[in-house]
Amino acid sequence: MMTLLLLAGAVVVWPGGQAARRLRGLWPRARWVPRVSTPPPAVLVVVVSGVVGWVLLGPGGAVAFGLVGAVVWRRQQKARTLRESLAARDGLAEAVAAFVAELSVGTHPVDAAERVAVDAEPDAAAVLRTAAATTRLGGDTAMATGGPLTHAWRLAVRHGLPLADVLASVSGDLRHRSRFTRQVLARTAGARSSATALAAMPVPAVLFGESMGARPWHTLAHTAAGQALLIVGSALICAGLVWTDHLTHQAVTR
Repeated sequence: MMTLLLLAGAVVVWPGGQAARRLRGLWPRARWVPRVSTPPPAVLVVVVSGVVGWVLLGPGGAVAFGLVGAVVWRRQQKARTLRESLAARDGLAEAVAAFVAELSVGTHPVDAAERVAVDAEPDAAAVLRTAAATTRLGGDTAMATGGPLTHAWRLAVRHGLPLADVLASVSGDLRHRSRFTRQVLARTAGARSSATALAAMPVPAVLFGESMGARPWHTLAHTAAGQALLIVGSALICAGLVWTDHLTHQAVTR
């Protein structure tokens, strides 16, 4: 009963007319803006590839083109990630070498890190600035940022080792790892190119068959056996490419 009385009193005293308009003016009316979520690029690649395959070769073509599109996208992303990783490693090695040069002339480690960070690569500059700020505040550098530079810094601080000597070893190790990765990539370039060429061989083979009047396109697009062979063949090709990339990645990261 008390709840009903309170609700009735609220209705009676609720402002109306001009008072209500003044109250509404205190809170700007929020406009509803629909959120359109953009699908990931990989999904777009698979969908577009599937649509193109459906138009050209039917349902089997949609599956086959979707698989090929996904594998091609994955290979490009892995290659891009590897290039960025190598660039970041090279930038960090150069920054550490400059850091060692600053330390060798008697500059304080924090000041040296901040100076080198001005001209360093963005990733290396972020590591140096974070390490310098953490050390200035008395924190644990390795726990704050991680990475070879900060672990070497913590090792030198804890055990009283010369920081310049430790970081010189870190710079040399980073350069050696970059050289090794590039050598492995250069030596496996032939194998990766051969795998790509073999994976693309069915395309000229189908075109050659069409030029001879064998009509392989009609078989693939309009027969159940052709659709099944199209899916199985594309899956095997994609599996071969993925396995080749896996072997190359193992050789690079070993």
